[in-house]
Amino acid sequence: MDGMTATATRSWGRRKRHFGELSDPEILALAINSEEEAARAYTEFAEQLRNDYPDSARMFTEMALEEVEHRHLLIDLFKKKFGETIPTIRADDVRGISQERPSGMLKPIRVDAMRQQARVMETNASRFYHQAASCTSDATIRNLLGDLAIAESAHEKTADEIDEDTPPTEGRVKEVDDAKRRFVLQIVQPGLVGLMDGSVSTLAPVFAAAFATHSSWNAFLVGLAASIGAGISMGFAEALADDGKLSGRGTPYLRGLVCGLMTIAGGIGHTLPYLIPDFWTATIMAGVVVVIELLTIAWIQWRYMATPPLAAAAKVMLGGALVLAAGILIGVS
Repeated sequence: MDGMTATATRSWGRRKRHFGELSDPEILALAINSEEEAARAYTEFAEQLRNDYPDSARMFTEMALEEVEHRHLLIDLFKKKFGETIPTIRADDVRGISQERPSGMLKPIRVDAMRQQARVMETNASRFYHQAASCTSDATIRNLLGDLAIAESAHEKTADEIDEDTPPTEGRVKEVDDAKRRFVLQIVQPGLVGLMDGSVSTLAPVFAAAFATHSSWNAFLVGLAASIGAGISMGFAEALADDGKLSGRGTPYLRGLVCGLMTIAGGIGHTLPYLIPDFWTATIMAGVVVVIELLTIAWIQWRYMATPPLAAAAKVMLGGALVLAAGILIGVS
């Protein structure tokens, strides 16, 4: 940023001024500031997306460079008309204009949110330049502002190309595939591991306690303890097993949290029926829940791991049946 653009020559009060009250120098200064904010936002978007969404990152970089070019045009005109000192004025100081505040510089946001924000920013920028052009009688300023309004309208089309709803280019197809792969590696896989462990490994202690004591409450306590213990253990194991830097599996904290919670959920599912006081009713309900859990695991394997549905169901059901039988046999012995 040029040093002169950071120089404040006025102290703006708390009262917001209406857009129509601004002078020509103030309109140009406001436009310069808006272009600077947009360029910074698009640059930050590109940096955040560079590794995972290179095609979208390239388009955001091109948009940032165009905003920088617009800024130079505005500064050159300001210097020619009004001198070297540009007043400090921001959209927050003015009533009557709509400006989307770029949030990409403040914290990471999702790529779909970046795309949506870019579209809103460009729509508002085009509207701003049309409104600004109508507020000045200077032919040179009006001409430049009108040209920039047309340029920002073209940016709206560029933002539409980045949007997920448009026909994908080869780069966008790769981005979508990479995003699906990361979702499977970072969420589905640790979640599936946890769900399988929680659903299957807790079957033996829950049903062993149930058939050993014929007490729903005792079975519930054993299931609750086993589920929470397994969740903590699996969460730490997943988080400590891989830092994600080489494998691309993402932050270990997220994977550990997902794995731990899904482990607890898998165990709690067939434990909750034992809150029913009647032992046999609770046991039948727990058996039904076990079948649902195992079918859910098979569905996830088919949906995300490309496992044939019948093979996935057969393997999961066989494993669950063996563990369930082991628990019952231990309980009745």
